[in-house]
Amino acid sequence: MKKSYKLFSLALVFLISLASLAQKTDFVYGDALPDAPVLSARGEYKVGVRTLNFTNKNQLDILKSKGTETAFYDRKLKIEVWYPANISTEQKEWVVYDEVMGSSNDPKRPLIPFTFNGRAARDAKPLSSVGKFPLVIVSHGYLGSRLLLTYLTENLASKGYIVVAIDHTESTFRDAAAFPSTLLNRSKDVLFVLNQMAEFGKSKEFLAGLVDADNTGLIGYSMGGYGVLNVAGAGYSDNSLKLFGAMTGGSKALESRLGSNAEYKASLDPRIKAVVAFAPWGMERGVWDTESLKGLKIPTFFFAGNQDDISGYEKGIKAIYNGVVNTDRYMLTYMNARHNVAPNPPPAESLQPGLHIDEYYRYAEPSWNEKRINNINQHFVTAFLGIHLKQKDFGKYLTVPQDSNTKTWEGFKPRSSVGLELLHALPESK
Repeated sequence: MKKSYKLFSLALVFLISLASLAQKTDFVYGDALPDAPVLSARGEYKVGVRTLNFTNKNQLDILKSKGTETAFYDRKLKIEVWYPANISTEQKEWVVYDEVMGSSNDPKRPLIPFTFNGRAARDAKPLSSVGKFPLVIVSHGYLGSRLLLTYLTENLASKGYIVVAIDHTESTFRDAAAFPSTLLNRSKDVLFVLNQMAEFGKSKEFLAGLVDADNTGLIGYSMGGYGVLNVAGAGYSDNSLKLFGAMTGGSKALESRLGSNAEYKASLDPRIKAVVAFAPWGMERGVWDTESLKGLKIPTFFFAGNQDDISGYEKGIKAIYNGVVNTDRYMLTYMNARHNVAPNPPPAESLQPGLHIDEYYRYAEPSWNEKRINNINQHFVTAFLGIHLKQKDFGKYLTVPQDSNTKTWEGFKPRSSVGLELLHALPESK
């Protein structure tokens, strides 16, 4: 009897271990934790994913331009696009993404390939029976990649968006180059991809007739935030040329993105209806000033950690939030968080002993569970973009007490909305 009981116990432990392993294997970045807020849930659509390659011809090569000698190149951009898909019962909504850790320009951090799973079907047929979908363009940090926020890109596609994430050339893990390229090209890449996707939706390509580029949202993280804010109307300050000049060897290439420049003002695109900026970089370095921030008039949602030591908080992200006085804006602050309020969780490979700590801290937050941050981001981005790109009645999820500790926020599980602050301000003209 004892032997049978022991065998039964061992078998039970084995089955539980198998179930646990299966659960871990099936977990995908962005899946809902038990305390995930309501709008973090996946939407009604199955998701397809495809890789595209665009070329922006005859662009200034700021890294090879010296003095009066100006160099140009064809700037190649790799794009990942997620979209509502028509997936048969036989086709699995599952994809394996290829990524790397490390930095190609740092010998102390060699590139380490790894893979991770996602809930999307590679090259699936787009869903073409329900009309157009709003366009969302995602810009990663420095260094980063188009796959840095898949928990969010897949989630938004499942809710009826065409989501496009850019590999910003010379700014990714694989091809990291000097910082001036990122300073110059972030906003230019976003505008180029917006135009490419608009044309792509009109062509005979696979998304023909599905891309509502006239209804576009932008999402940027860190240097991506720096870029999308500029695209949306926050022109760089005249004083920022001192910073840019120092970093670019005296080049005036960025003058076209100054708020005071007529060329910049002409580049502002009415198709952009909403902006999400995660930990945008630049304010502490003088990229913007009081006057230049006034140019942002598109509804904007900021995400920040109040201990951000990369972009800064009081004199950084919060100063931008306070300075964009001509727009309806929100700011969600993760208390005690630093800079990593946007990316996927740390990959398992980053836990290997002996690796540079930054392979882990490229993703992780010291005081927060990154999976929980992901769920909260999904919730608030869904509410914000839903209001401005889909005219959804999600206002109640943004009309909450400023301090999450005083009362459970709308859409959160009881006792789960802690350690957060949500600010909201209307344009001064209203």
